[in-house]
Amino acid sequence: MELSSVLFAFALTLFAGLATGIGGALSLLTKKTNTKFLSISLGFSAGVMIYVSFVEIFGKAKDALVSELGATSGAWATVGGFFFGILLIAIIDRVVPSSENPHEIHTVEEMDGKSESHKANLMRMGLFTALAVGIHNFPEGLATFTAGLSDPQLGIPIAIAIAIHNVPEGIAVAVPVFYATGSKKKAFRLSLLSGLAEPIGALVGYVFLFRFFNDIMLGLIFASVAGIMVYISLDELLPSAREYGEHHLSIYGLVAGMAVMATSLLLFM
Repeated sequence: MELSSVLFAFALTLFAGLATGIGGALSLLTKKTNTKFLSISLGFSAGVMIYVSFVEIFGKAKDALVSELGATSGAWATVGGFFFGILLIAIIDRVVPSSENPHEIHTVEEMDGKSESHKANLMRMGLFTALAVGIHNFPEGLATFTAGLSDPQLGIPIAIAIAIHNVPEGIAVAVPVFYATGSKKKAFRLSLLSGLAEPIGALVGYVFLFRFFNDIMLGLIFASVAGIMVYISLDELLPSAREYGEHHLSIYGLVAGMAVMATSLLLFM
């Protein structure tokens, strides 16, 4: 495996993770949240993830596993890997307390409050949200890294989709921290650092899984990645998109994301 391929995949993961800092900056530099844009963007990200998971990643996983294990065993292993990915991210969601869930909707307008009584609770919420984002981003980092390592043309749109998905997470971290401390630097720094879990996830996964990297391992990881991304789309992105804007905006974004992903796959066949 060439060093340039590893560095490229890691760079994609770093880009996706640090998008939380973009969300933090947006919440601190603007006076009003563009909820319609966020709604369409999150729907777009979900469309990219769902389409590429079922059309491309699941198929790649099945091809790799069937070639190594045979038609029946390979198909079962692919489906098992897919639902393992869903189970993994669902368990992570259950471990994170709902009150600190990083996908709870936050807007810039929340920072207008002046009440002193809630500052301690807000700081706690900001810190725990940063931790929650980190926990969520760990498997996403491995997913982005694996996709970029296996197929750079596939890794780029996945990294962009996950980066879009990370923007509101940065807002979720920065808003309560700024409200509690009054420090834009501290709020931005924490939102930026919370995204570093993605490249860390990629690095840990590479170090521990590299020696086992073969077609079977790659197939299982790809199947799990497909499950993780479908779960993220259905459980986080689409509900958040609907909360930020009108129902139809999220669907328009979803369809646009699928169309762009389909077109890019056809162009690079």
